Amino acid sequence: MTVDEAFAMPVPLADGLLLREARPGDGEQIRALLTERGDAHDALDHRLVSEDPDAGWSGCAVVVDGGRVVSTASLLDEEVRIGGVRLPAGQVELVATDAEYEGRGLVRALMQWAHARSATRGHLLQVMIGIPYFYRQFDYEYAVDIPTPLAVHTVPDGTGAAALRTARAADLPALAALQEEAQRGFDLAMPHSPACWRWLLAHDASTLRVVERAGRVVASARTTPVDDGEFLLAEAAATDRAAALHLLGAVAGSAPEARLHVVHRPGTVPAEAWHDLLEHTPREEAEQYYLRIPDPAALLDRLRPLLRRRLDAAGIDRTGRDLLLSTYRAHYRIPVEPEGLGDVVTGGTLQRPGAVEGTAGGVAVAPDQLPGLLFGPLGVEGLTRVRPDVYTAGDEEELYRALFPPLTADLLTFYLP
Repeated sequence: MTVDEAFAMPVPLADGLLLREARPGDGEQIRALLTERGDAHDALDHRLVSEDPDAGWSGCAVVVDGGRVVSTASLLDEEVRIGGVRLPAGQVELVATDAEYEGRGLVRALMQWAHARSATRGHLLQVMIGIPYFYRQFDYEYAVDIPTPLAVHTVPDGTGAAALRTARAADLPALAALQEEAQRGFDLAMPHSPACWRWLLAHDASTLRVVERAGRVVASARTTPVDDGEFLLAEAAATDRAAALHLLGAVAGSAPEARLHVVHRPGTVPAEAWHDLLEHTPREEAEQYYLRIPDPAALLDRLRPLLRRRLDAAGIDRTGRDLLLSTYRAHYRIPVEPEGLGDVVTGGTLQRPGAVEGTAGGVAVAPDQLPGLLFGPLGVEGLTRVRPDVYTAGDEEELYRALFPPLTADLLTFYLP
């Protein structure tokens, strides 16, 4: 039996319910359920995902009661980039359960299915935007900051030689190139996949916009419809300051009666061009992306080249000794060899990593804080200040600060936060 055949097999649940891979014949019921329990836009989004040649039905699962679809979830393929290392990732979206069937563990069963499916695709982590707390029940943890939308207080001139218009399919390579350049300055980035670009073009909860000048696309963004007198401009990218100013002015001018907010992306061309035009108010509440790390050893193994570069950049030579990371219930040793870092060796429970022979001290991190250590904005030094269960052992603070520094991040997701 192939992997695909195994995932297509129904899994019995309590009360005679079955969990299985979705089929084209389920489409109408799935979309009706998503509309009823979520948003009308979700029905179109599910059709875009399920009928796309790069995604398809194999990433969607349902729970059925006889012939009735009562719960559903879909797995999307993503790629996270950190320091030149590419990490295959998954994202669970389009989750809904019929109100009559809530409280029966159906989402938990669907998440288990999605995570198992994700593993077969080689995903080393999962990324998600989700409702508060709920997905922490499934081994997700808040780890990466979501940027704050800032209100525009001064609108620049949006007229001139350039023109704002809705993006077309022929623009997608230019949009991807603009985002590639915009994300270059971030330590951690997740671009849109080629499939996601196609979905966004037809997505009706946001609109892809471009600024064209002399026949060339020089700026792009996503905008939301006006809702209750406000709308949002996100994922802005531009080749130069003039293009960025035109983008902001033209988008604001498209709905002059509404108040525009923009998602701030520090270090990008639009962020620099718009700095004095925005209200830089303090963040009122924490907003973060969920991350899940199913196999720390596999992820650390993939990150070995990056960790070695960080060691070299810091001028730290620990050849012949092991790096050590403990998550208390397990620990991971990485030998420092003359030509690089050796294979990750997994061990058992370890409460005090500083007492392990052959290591240069170590770092201890609670399992739910591992995503924040590897990908978050605080690094080991910042986490140590706010978490008693994150600390460095031995006289090796400099080493582990170099290995696990604070990171800037820019994650592009199908749904805007």
